[in-house]
Amino acid sequence: MRRNALVTIDSDIRPEFTACYLRIAADECAFIEAHTAHALPKLLDALVRVNKKPEDVRFVVVTHAHLDHAAGASALMTACPKALLVAHPRAAKHLIDPEKLIKSATAVYGEKRFRALYGTVTPIPKERVRILGDGESIELGGEKLTAHFTAGHANHHFVVDDPALETVYTGDSFGTIYPALQKFGPFALPSTSPTNFDAEEAKRGIRKILSLHEKNVHPTHFGGYERVPPLAAQLVRFLDRAGAWVEDAAHGDEPVDAMTARLVQSWKDAIAEEAPRFGGAELEYLAFDIEINAQGLAYVADAKRRAERPTLAAPPPK
Repeated sequence: MRRNALVTIDSDIRPEFTACYLRIAADECAFIEAHTAHALPKLLDALVRVNKKPEDVRFVVVTHAHLDHAAGASALMTACPKALLVAHPRAAKHLIDPEKLIKSATAVYGEKRFRALYGTVTPIPKERVRILGDGESIELGGEKLTAHFTAGHANHHFVVDDPALETVYTGDSFGTIYPALQKFGPFALPSTSPTNFDAEEAKRGIRKILSLHEKNVHPTHFGGYERVPPLAAQLVRFLDRAGAWVEDAAHGDEPVDAMTARLVQSWKDAIAEEAPRFGGAELEYLAFDIEINAQGLAYVADAKRRAERPTLAAPPPK
């Protein structure tokens, strides 16, 4: 095993959809992303394949607290007794006390479906959590991994710069780049699903990633890519459209369901412009992303118009 190595772990039920990364530096290891509790056997098997043990894992790093990235963190921390969880300050509080995450997801899916999707999520003791500020680093086997805050997709998100391997672990801040969709050229789609999505912040995050001047990016969805500038340019074009869609919708009175349906079509039209060779198979592959992207933008637009709606002044006293 080389001093510096990286193992991409295909962690989801759907192939090449969600990755966790096993970073090896000298005698120490770190997992970057934890996916769900159901992914734990795959992560532990990756250790076996490189002749490492759970006790060799020094850090479990999560880019943000969304459940497809961090729901498995508590199970992985239990399996790796010497590890510290590394997270953004706002993400850390949700993993130390995950009650709010669990409650909100259970309200959407129901308890049975939540368990099927994410497994069991338990609190992580705060003494086993290392909070990183913007620009702060951890040391792994003599190498530095540095966090850079990138809001936009989520306000508790950071990316991790790894100069020794010339890459940035981008979480969802550099969109989704599925291997199955690269046959006609580089293709990246931003994730606008969260309820606090912000197009301008998302573009700032992309500029931050570019400013690190690394050769590669490793998004959680999925794998490593070298063609960073063209992918970044495409993401910015999508985000410009998404920001305009939100502003337009926020100044109308369209019901949220109708807005969502219209935004689904807007995403399809934008994808057709960016990837004219895509056909039905590619759009089917992206169907889930398109739907939740539309839902996210509709939520943000509706919240924006409600916040901007003038309130009636109280009547003067008689």
